[in-house]
This record gives sequence, structure tokens and C-alpha cells, in this order.
Amino acid sequence: MSRLDSFIRRMSAQRLLLDAAAERLVGIDGPIIDLGIGAGRTYDHLVALFPDREVFAFDNFVQAAVGVLPDAHHMVIGEIRDTLPASLPRLGRRAALIHNDLGSADAVGNAAIGGWLAPAILAVARPDAIIVTSFVLPFDKAVSLPLPDGVAPGRYHLFQLTV
Repeated sequence: MSRLDSFIRRMSAQRLLLDAAAERLVGIDGPIIDLGIGAGRTYDHLVALFPDREVFAFDNFVQAAVGVLPDAHHMVIGEIRDTLPASLPRLGRRAALIHNDLGSADAVGNAAIGGWLAPAILAVARPDAIIVTSFVLPFDKAVSLPLPDGVAPGRYHLFQLTV
């Protein structure tokens, strides 16, 4: 598979899972978190998908176009392992949905990220939060949710916390 085909499949899976998560979030209150704003495509989709919720973006640095960036209150810049667990006062309440796109094709690197990211997510997530993630995170208490049609197993992951 070409890198372009792989990218398209990953983005399609991401969109399908975010749309499925939106259906599951009916009646579950809380803000939305996007980890790794990148070019801002997913953040923009989350804002459109959740017009009545606050959407916060976290990244180590900003590379998105100015017109796509959140305002200063909703854009958290800095080392995510530090900024995410300390962000609950800014969020105002625990997050209902967290989208993680920090990983890469490197399974060892993803495992290292997951080691600090899972506890950081738990520090700000509702006990029943939905997690959409590009790689498996080591949560002790979470259930894997069924993938929508069109998402190949292992391409992207959908969890709900049960802590």
C-alpha cells in the first residue's frame, strides 16, 4: 500500500470513529480534547461535530494555519505529559471525549508515549469517557468498543473508560 493510500485509510478511520463517538456521547457531558493538533484538520472536524461543546487542543508546538487554531484559552502549548494532567482547572470539568493522534508507525515509541499518556488522560477524563486513539493505550479499566464498518482492526481504536 502506498503512503498516500495508508494516510487516506487512517484519516477515513479517524473520521468514522469520531462520528461514532459523537453518537455515543449523547447525554454524556463534558469538553472534548484533541491531542496533537498538527495541521488542525481533526480539531476543525471536532468543532463542527460538537458545536455546543468546548474543544481543547494540546500540542508541543503549533504548525496549523492561523485560521484553524483555537483561541488562546482552548489551545494548550507545551509538553503534553506536563500540560494535560495539569489542565483540569482550564477545562472546567472532566472531558467526555479524548482524541489521541500523538503516535507514529513506531510501536516501541507508541508504547513509551502510552506509558505516560494513559495516566495523563485519566487525570482529566470522565470515568465513562470515550477515547479515540491511533494506538492502543494501556488503561487498566476500559472496554474496547466495536469499530464502525469501514475501519480495519488495528488501524484506529475506540475505547470507553470504566474506572
